[in-house]
Amino acid sequence: MERKQIKQGYENLYNEVLEILWRHDPIGIGYISDEYEPETGTILPRIKEASSQAELRNIIYQEFVKWFNEELAGKEENYNQIANEIWECWNKFISIN
Repeated sequence: MERKQIKQGYENLYNEVLEILWRHDPIGIGYISDEYEPETGTILPRIKEASSQAELRNIIYQEFVKWFNEELAGKEENYNQIANEIWECWNKFISIN
């Protein structure tokens, strides 16, 4: 139920973030189409905490460490492009809403 509410609350942003994570596949499990839904569902409620792309990268990294572990998540710097793309989507989302 919670994931459904997050999807509804963030409209297309949820799908955009999910697609970005799937495309970049930071853990190497993107062959499973919905694998990054849990991470998307925990990143989006925290996205408002970020006042910069760097802070968003840290949030994304924290969530991946929480869901997988530090070893599998790798280095935080590996999430630069993901954070950049999600930051752009987020800024478009808040300018429309």
